[in-house]
Amino acid sequence: MSDLMPELPPGYRARPTTADDLGDVHRLVTACERELYGQAHTDLGRVAADLARPGLVPELDTRQIHDRAGQLAARAWVNRRSEVDVHPDHRGRGLGGALLGWAEARARQTGGARIVRTVPDNDSHAVALLRSRGYEPMVTEWLLEFPMPEEPTVPEPPAGITVRPFGPGDEHDAHRVVEDAFDEWQQRRKSYQEWARHTVERPAFAPAMSALAFADGQLVGVALSLDLPDTGEGCIEQVAVRRDHRNRGIARLLLRTVFRGFHQQGRQACTLGTHSETGALDLYLSVGMRVRHSSTVFRKDLLAAQ
Repeated sequence: MSDLMPELPPGYRARPTTADDLGDVHRLVTACERELYGQAHTDLGRVAADLARPGLVPELDTRQIHDRAGQLAARAWVNRRSEVDVHPDHRGRGLGGALLGWAEARARQTGGARIVRTVPDNDSHAVALLRSRGYEPMVTEWLLEFPMPEEPTVPEPPAGITVRPFGPGDEHDAHRVVEDAFDEWQQRRKSYQEWARHTVERPAFAPAMSALAFADGQLVGVALSLDLPDTGEGCIEQVAVRRDHRNRGIARLLLRTVFRGFHQQGRQACTLGTHSETGALDLYLSVGMRVRHSSTVFRKDLLAAQ
């Protein structure tokens, strides 16, 4: 068992995160997002899914820092990659550096060869900290938005393609389509259970706002959506089209179908995240989406850093 704890400035204490802390962690994460972006976009289900990652042991792989009053000031987890969040009221006191050091030590303890962390490009202090610790940029991520002041138009389906909302029983077919498509760039294939925690089992999952494309009765494309009431926006969590049905306009059809559905529910915008390894940015821009903000995925070779 690991007894690693970050070295903290006076007045702070650290302990692992438990299931009872999810609400506090969610409030911390959204406070950081509001500081950086002016609005929050992480839901409680995302926080819970991250802490249920395969192989992540909360007692060993999570830490949260409290101040003298018992308020949550910062948190971190590590499991191949890491996340570190410091509340805006507690920045500049070394908490981020302490948690970063803890995450690296824990990753080394488990035999990890490298550690990966994503940082918003407008968080200049976090970017500078990572670069000072030997992290190198690896991938660019973008959060895209589609403003909807008017109801979006939806193109006619390609010949032989039908579209309907997500329904009960579609879960495993959708998982297979997504993972088959993502195999081209992701480092490992997610099990159904892990995938479902981040999509169809999240409380924010919106089946009626999710669009599925079929050819000859077989699922060939998906756009899986979340309804995030705190943001007032729709969110497309995953888009995938089977390889043998690409370049037919199916992705464009699915996206526009979801946009229209959210607009009819009173949403004025819809968001979607992507990154440079998917090669999908041009597609999303071509349907009228635009970049809201960008992040960089940094990595550090832990073996070389020893």
